[in-house]
Amino acid sequence: MSATDVHKVIIVGSGPAGLTAGIYTGRAELNPIVLAGFEFGGQLMTTTVIENYPGFPEGIEGPKLMDNMIKQAERFGAKMVYEFVRSVDFSKSPYKLVTDENEYFAESVIIATGSSPRRLGLESEQAFWGKGVSTCATCDGAFYKDKVVAVIGGGDSAMEEATYLTKYAKKVYIVHRRDAFRASKIMQERALNNPKIEVVWNSEVKEVLGDQFVTGLRLFNNETQEEGILEVDGMFLAIGHVPMTEPFVGQVELDSHGYVVTPDGVRTSVDGVFVAGDVADPVYRQAITAAGAGCRAAIEAGKWLEEQE
Repeated sequence: MSATDVHKVIIVGSGPAGLTAGIYTGRAELNPIVLAGFEFGGQLMTTTVIENYPGFPEGIEGPKLMDNMIKQAERFGAKMVYEFVRSVDFSKSPYKLVTDENEYFAESVIIATGSSPRRLGLESEQAFWGKGVSTCATCDGAFYKDKVVAVIGGGDSAMEEATYLTKYAKKVYIVHRRDAFRASKIMQERALNNPKIEVVWNSEVKEVLGDQFVTGLRLFNNETQEEGILEVDGMFLAIGHVPMTEPFVGQVELDSHGYVVTPDGVRTSVDGVFVAGDVADPVYRQAITAAGAGCRAAIEAGKWLEEQE
């Protein structure tokens, strides 16, 4: 392997975190490679309109925003490679990244693979994705002003999403498959004491109903064994996220939920390997926080590379 085969920095992932890192490392003349996967753009590719990303007073479509970011990264010299990383070897430098097609080597790596929301796995859920089915109240809640929505889940995130949605919706149902929440006591009380929130216990979503947009949910009560229809205008999933860290198991430190462990939000347990975005963030999961983290990771990677020289 010659020196020309080793890249200064490789970024894994092409959502807001990875592409922002691409813009910054590109401007720093580090000639980054962005291993973008098969489907670039992350979760925003399934988001119809983004209204809370700064700089777009009228909002912008998710795919358009990501396309703009790719063009901006490429303008500064980032090379987009649409291959999926299957495994890595961070045991020695240069670090090795293996895709289905090739092997890549880098002095430094930025992990920005994001996370994916857990889904129910229903065909109807997929059919109405972005048409009344969402995983982000902060992103989409304002579209449900004076409407009726359901939040699926029973943990802290479900309580938080439901409480947030009461700012807009006239009625919020929390649909939970058990007879008790696993959320913290304070989060439960906040939700249960809100007059706009009603809990549907012991119930599972069997089908999302609608025409062009969601009109209701077919629920199965696992206590009475009966089915019924809950009329709603939207469904928000709050049953957790799965960080996309499979290639990095055993290579960087992960927590019990699979998120990359980082002491400062940027560095990983491996010197020269950095992290940005939802893959290390189980709390905020916003495009703007991911982009900010991509900026930080890129700057720190640049500093680290200078120190090595």
